[in-house]
Amino acid sequence: MSTTAPPKDITIVGGGIIGCSTAYYLTRHPVYSPTTHRITLLEASSNSAGGRTADSIQDPATLADPTTASKKNLAHDGIAGGASGKAGGLLALWAFPQNIVPLSFKLHDELAKEHGGDKRWGYRRCWASQVDCKARLPPGFGGKSGDGAADPVSAMGDGASKGLHKDHKKDSKALKRLGAPDDLDWLDTKESLGGYENMGTPDNTAQVHPELFTRSMAQLAEEKGVKIVTGARVTAINKSADGKSVESVTYEKDGQEATHQPTTDCIVAAGPWTRRLLPEVPVTAARAHSVVIQTPKPVSAYALFTAIALPTGFPTPTPQKARGTAAAQTPLKKQQVVEPEIYARPDGTAYACGPTDNVVELPATTADVEVDVARCDDIVYQVGGISDELGRDGKVLARQACYLPQGGPFIGEVGGTRGLVVAAGHTCWGIQNAPGTGKLVSEIVLEGMARSAKLGGCDPARVL
Repeated sequence: MSTTAPPKDITIVGGGIIGCSTAYYLTRHPVYSPTTHRITLLEASSNSAGGRTADSIQDPATLADPTTASKKNLAHDGIAGGASGKAGGLLALWAFPQNIVPLSFKLHDELAKEHGGDKRWGYRRCWASQVDCKARLPPGFGGKSGDGAADPVSAMGDGASKGLHKDHKKDSKALKRLGAPDDLDWLDTKESLGGYENMGTPDNTAQVHPELFTRSMAQLAEEKGVKIVTGARVTAINKSADGKSVESVTYEKDGQEATHQPTTDCIVAAGPWTRRLLPEVPVTAARAHSVVIQTPKPVSAYALFTAIALPTGFPTPTPQKARGTAAAQTPLKKQQVVEPEIYARPDGTAYACGPTDNVVELPATTADVEVDVARCDDIVYQVGGISDELGRDGKVLARQACYLPQGGPFIGEVGGTRGLVVAAGHTCWGIQNAPGTGKLVSEIVLEGMARSAKLGGCDPARVL
């Protein structure tokens, strides 16, 4: 491979994890030179608080090691404002698509070792498990009372039974009979846990804090010469007269239209917003809600995929098609099973997310994402019904929503237009596959082809 490359003016559209990882790996490519390669990252939002309620914590770095965590850069406000800041952050060799997963999982480990990711963005190896549980009724629900919804955390009350490992050795033995390990001691009651199945081990499973990871990638890219502009919403990718190459990018900032030119290469990494620039690429969007709960002390490193049976009288989950409010939930008339995911984090919190919905259309930017508080409260009730640490003894730090990109991932040149590359549609595995995607895109742009892994089904040519 040649150690030199022709001058390029590269524009990255999108300040999420895919765009920031792409910026990082472009600056780490052997042929990159800040004197011959101009790289600009344009992010539509100028505010990362969108998609969170006003009382939510706005900077997770305050919970991590204050000397090493990625500090919030006000000039980068808007970076990680969507799913990249509100995802779970699970990494796994058993993720998909398998053609890029091994590369990306390996790069995550290398990044953490090189940049102190254990403290800077919460990288650690962990377990992943499936659990079947039965939730306890919160006070105020059940029987014929049905007297409305109290605060989801305080509603767990003092009547909840103790955790499985807290009082009796026989409870520990009961847990072992289910196949669950001793250190999974933050699920409550022998009656709550009905089944346990291991999915992943620390050999093939890990996690990061996605917002801190994305912010770190942006900062590390900027240190090597990338220009980051937030509040710049791209409205058009302009091509040559014959349509065979990219010439410039038009965007709006502060109410004014501007053109970024010349642009020899445009990388569209706009997540669920990708189709507004590239309508031919079938990336769709689904809204997902999540909560962050501070636990009394850090809980053991497990990612739990749950199936929770909600008994009669439990607060009814918000219907899939309802545009919910913070109004009182009514008691269930019959049992219902829900499947929130729970990710314990090393910063003393746990992240939990619920199902997706399509009730509210994708807004203009991440800053305009609408949070349905009732859906967040559903999650708090449900995870608090199986764990005192997440319920009675926990504190909700954030209620939030984001839009997940669906349909891909798509990685590669679009429609035969020279210099036009897409990197989007990564589904729920965007954080996992971001480093691999960034490295592959850097090779496509600076070498003309992907070398570190086969694109396979990720090549947009398969659908375009």
